[in-house]
Amino acid sequence: MIILDGKSLDLKQYVLVARGKEKVVIAKQAIEAVQLACQYVKDIAKGTKAVYGINTGFGKLSDVPVKPEDVGILQKNLLMSHACGMGDALPCEVVRGMMVLRINALIKGYSGIRLETIEKLLELLNKDIIPVVFEKGSLGASGDLAPLSHMSLPLLGLGEVFYQGKRMKTLDCFQQANITPLPFLMAKEGLSLINGTQAMNARGALILFDAFQLEKLATLSLSMSLEALQGIVDAFDPRVHTVRNQIGQMQVAKDVLYNLKNSKNVTHQGELRVQDAYSLRCSPQVHGAILDTLNYVHDIVIREMNAVTDNPIVFPSEKEAISAGNFHGEPLALAFDFLGIALSELANISERRLERLVNPQLSNGLPPFLSHQSGLNSGFMIVQYSAASLVSENKVLSHPASVDSIPSSANQEDHVSMGSISVNKASTILSNVQSVIGMEMFTACQAIDLRNSPDRLGLKTSMAYKLIRSKVPYINNDEMMYPHLHKMKALIQSGELYTTVYGSDDEWTK
Repeated sequence: MIILDGKSLDLKQYVLVARGKEKVVIAKQAIEAVQLACQYVKDIAKGTKAVYGINTGFGKLSDVPVKPEDVGILQKNLLMSHACGMGDALPCEVVRGMMVLRINALIKGYSGIRLETIEKLLELLNKDIIPVVFEKGSLGASGDLAPLSHMSLPLLGLGEVFYQGKRMKTLDCFQQANITPLPFLMAKEGLSLINGTQAMNARGALILFDAFQLEKLATLSLSMSLEALQGIVDAFDPRVHTVRNQIGQMQVAKDVLYNLKNSKNVTHQGELRVQDAYSLRCSPQVHGAILDTLNYVHDIVIREMNAVTDNPIVFPSEKEAISAGNFHGEPLALAFDFLGIALSELANISERRLERLVNPQLSNGLPPFLSHQSGLNSGFMIVQYSAASLVSENKVLSHPASVDSIPSSANQEDHVSMGSISVNKASTILSNVQSVIGMEMFTACQAIDLRNSPDRLGLKTSMAYKLIRSKVPYINNDEMMYPHLHKMKALIQSGELYTTVYGSDDEWTK
């Protein structure tokens, strides 16, 4: 059971709710804050002073007054008119993430929404009734308006949901599940539900969680390539990395030596050659910079998970409602662009190691393309082609979305973050990198077999090798490769490889 208090949600808890379907409750101390803010909004709605979104229109229509008796209609109209999402439906785990993040923001007591409305959203989350939300349509400022509107429609019995594996109209689901929709919304409630960054942050946080695991697996893949290429371990000596004092670099070098502990395949400088190529020798510097990037993005994401991103923000104790810009997604847009760039680099250097494995001029004695009968067999030639294609695609996707903007709402909203596009790109990049790392591991295992050295592997590389060989075979003669490549990607995406090799070793979440 995850207790939400609006200030202490972390990445592990978030993933437990979004993916693990952990039940959620609201901390008792948050309830009073919600009720105080709600009462203050009710008082504003009864008065004559214009306060944005409570008794006025939205965006460019903020100068249009709304009668007290119409404020509820205003909020319902807001949800319906703003539900303009396009593209495919987001995975349920992402929408679950949106729901828990929005609840966590609303219970801080700066929004003015009723407790009943928050509890209805909580009920849907805990009963795994998940709104149909489309992946495209947000500019990332005035919040994720379109996706959060789709998330909120079912509270009123509108829109569609996923329930027990089926997509259906919300009212049909509610009838099956014996749920009563909210009969109406009150002042500011629609705005409170949709003014925020929870769609981009929900998806980005899951990408980040997977990226942390992928960095560890990419470093494991590097370690396997070092085994296959008889790599020089002196470059990972902790003294080298201590004098540079880059935190991620020191950690990656430490991880490589841990993976290679007791290996009899790796070498020292001067034994076979003086030094290795950059894709091996400089890997702590590259992987380490990527790890530092992930940690930077983590800090941004966690702060946003526990932030108030509403507008206007109400301060009931001071009797003030301030219209400002906390919904603007620039912090996340920049962070997720950075995340995509970092992940792209993880694949870039992995593909170069894969090339060294298959290229007889670079592989230190391995047969061309890791095949016994090169010419008759193409071996792993096109594995590298495919990896190169994915790496090239990532380079295009790594162009930042956050440097773009386009005005909306008759130029009232004249600078937007494009954070939703940043996170959509990062999602595709992550998937491509998972493929490339799987390709490198598969190729490294082939090279290890060709050297007849599986019994000489290190502590963690041997564990990875055994699991991989239980899923994909040594390739003696050419056969269809794509089923093996897809199995390798599934090993990474499912978390099975990470869990098998590292168990509960998740220090990166601390």
